[in-house]
Amino acid sequence: MSQTSSFIPELCIVVPVLNERDNIAPLVQAVRETLGGIAWEIMFVDDDSRDGTRAEIMRVASQEPRVRMIHRVGRRGLSSAFIEGAEATFAPNIAAMDGDMQHDETLLPKMLQSIRDGAEIVIGSRYVPGGGIGDWDAKRAGMSNLATRLGQMVLKTKVADPMSGFFMLQREVFDRAMPKLSAIGFKILLDIIASLPQPPRIVELPFQFRTRVSGESKLDAGVMRDYLLLLIDKMVGHIVPVRFVLFAGVGGIGIVLHMLVLFSALKLGRMEFTTAQELATAVAILGNFVLNNKFTFGDRQLKRAKLWRGLVLFAAISAVGAVGNLSVAAFLFGPQMTSWILAGFVGAVMSLVWNYAVSSAIVWRR
Repeated sequence: MSQTSSFIPELCIVVPVLNERDNIAPLVQAVRETLGGIAWEIMFVDDDSRDGTRAEIMRVASQEPRVRMIHRVGRRGLSSAFIEGAEATFAPNIAAMDGDMQHDETLLPKMLQSIRDGAEIVIGSRYVPGGGIGDWDAKRAGMSNLATRLGQMVLKTKVADPMSGFFMLQREVFDRAMPKLSAIGFKILLDIIASLPQPPRIVELPFQFRTRVSGESKLDAGVMRDYLLLLIDKMVGHIVPVRFVLFAGVGGIGIVLHMLVLFSALKLGRMEFTTAQELATAVAILGNFVLNNKFTFGDRQLKRAKLWRGLVLFAAISAVGAVGNLSVAAFLFGPQMTSWILAGFVGAVMSLVWNYAVSSAIVWRR
């Protein structure tokens, strides 16, 4: 009878990738040379790359059995990719690295030793003595510094580089944070530390951020949007969904836009009130739809034919919400003799909840 042996590594390195074909083999080779004497595995989490990344991972894995892969379709984001990779390994220690070769793999043995010595999270830090941001320009450096300062608002402990994507932690720490993780965007380390009930034992080791050699940077406006979503979710997500906060904010902008258009139509266009009100309402609905499509539901953004279908549905939903708003407010203000302020507020909240719930389920459904 044959007997198979199982391999449970001491360390799993989770590497989220998207279109990083040319970096796969060099990264595996660098890790192999660095982690001699340590039981390790690499878990690539590929978000359905279109440049042959998946095929390259399979080719490398055929020569290196410690290479594994999760292929995701219809799901994007570094944070959620790391979570899926961490959940799929039995290793007691888990590291996060980018797939672009900008993190210094030679720091991994020191990080693991710090874990063995009692640290719960070890961070490859750009902002402690000896660390650095490489060849970043002033704009990117300034944005990183601002994001780091904002991140401190949701942390219970001081961390020099909570934005780092290069870190290692004990599985038990990951498991403690897991129930409260937001899994939004790219900053999973900040998410983990902010989700822990008690501040963890953290060690920060310096490293120099490298210059990308192959592939393209994934930084864009969506990264900053997701980061702001993460911060909002950490501050109020336990009370109301973060999307609802954004949806309400967009609604507030819509009210301002409505009043500006109404004023312009009445005073400058000399329109009748009914016509001006209809125009202002149409512009506000259009503005709300555009902003919600871009920001509130940016990860489900509608394009081409779905964009126009979504606009029609959103307008219809908003119209029903407006009717409900008027009906509830009129009922409270009339038979119930409620103050006009409270009646109007309750009507507006009812309309907001309706619009958000139905739009989420129908217009921007997954």
